[in-house]
Amino acid sequence: MKLQKSFIPSSEPGVALEIVTAKPSGEGPHPTIVFHHGSTGNGRNKSLYTRTVAPAVMANYFVECGWMALFPQRRGRGKSGGVYGERLDADGSGYSCDVEIAIAGFERAVEDVDAVVDHLHGRTDVDKERLVIGGVSRGGILAIAYAGMRPNTFRGSINFNGGWLGRGCPNHEIVNPLLFERGAPAGVKTLWLHGSYDQYYRISHCRANFDQFRSAGGEGNFVAAPMGHALMFKPALWTQHVDQYLQSLMD
Repeated sequence: MKLQKSFIPSSEPGVALEIVTAKPSGEGPHPTIVFHHGSTGNGRNKSLYTRTVAPAVMANYFVECGWMALFPQRRGRGKSGGVYGERLDADGSGYSCDVEIAIAGFERAVEDVDAVVDHLHGRTDVDKERLVIGGVSRGGILAIAYAGMRPNTFRGSINFNGGWLGRGCPNHEIVNPLLFERGAPAGVKTLWLHGSYDQYYRISHCRANFDQFRSAGGEGNFVAAPMGHALMFKPALWTQHVDQYLQSLMD
């Protein structure tokens, strides 16, 4: 499988976003998933900012299913331009636990997803009727929330171990459910895949986020797997669920 790298304009003048694409054979248009990366752990290791994140396990899985997979890198991540602005503390001590600062970082990430969606509209190899958004960790909560914030854009949303603030921040109990609830108006089926032993998000917290999402009108299925935050790298624990989910979107 060959990965293709390209750059697209962001909402910030003169700043481009890197996208890695994994394509099945044929010209398409292909059903497509846009899969979003997470954070960099505690945010203190700046060498992680410039690593392009396009997990082979996800690229291989979707291509084998006949789907195209796009892995965008938000501003300041991978080879994308701009500053990594998902609201790190000014003193360099890591991600801020302040509610307003954390949500401002999320809103900045949404701007980058908007730029990717604009790019999708101009691609002839993308099946616009079979678009799914997904992601891991910060990318997972971004995928659920964005589907509701921009309804009628994606047909489904897949969340691996999603959350914006980890349990090291007491305010994760405020920020995470608030952001997940933004996904409720999507009107599409969603799939939540969480590790029962995640070091960042307790499974009880994840279930509570899902319950609040459902109470607000969201649709979805919650799966707890015997794994931690690296669940994405153990396909034996999730391929059956994702297979069934993708099939349900096509019915």
